[in-house]
Amino acid sequence: MYRGVNNINLDAKGRLAIPTRYRELLMDHCNGHVVITIDIKERSLLIYPLPFWKDVERSVQALPSLDPVSREIQRLLIGYATDIQMDGNGRLLLSAPLREYAHLDRKVVLLGEANKLELWDEERWTAHRDAVLERQSELQMSDALRNLTL
Repeated sequence: MYRGVNNINLDAKGRLAIPTRYRELLMDHCNGHVVITIDIKERSLLIYPLPFWKDVERSVQALPSLDPVSREIQRLLIGYATDIQMDGNGRLLLSAPLREYAHLDRKVVLLGEANKLELWDEERWTAHRDAVLERQSELQMSDALRNLTL
């Protein structure tokens, strides 16, 4: 289970040092083999341990390819999907297209999202988080959310 917010720096080559608590989980779940793709709603990246990605990929591929919206989702999610092996120092080398898409430079935020991780540019994450918190009272909640107890 991946959870928590982590402020991290990318090195000059675009490598991301995975926090130790996630490294161990990644080694257990997938021997350090992840798939990174884009988030189609936000300019951020999604990092999936390989077994979890396989489930997502199957679901995306099962979408009707003649539906234009489904086809675009397939192109973006699967097209950007990049297999990456964590190195011996617990780092992931992010490709230039992935870094460019998410506007990643030096300071990034890594968020645990249960079965995956999200990677954001630090400034974009802070702006997004603050905007969500500011408009929280305006958001329409589903019945399931209204009944959620925290």
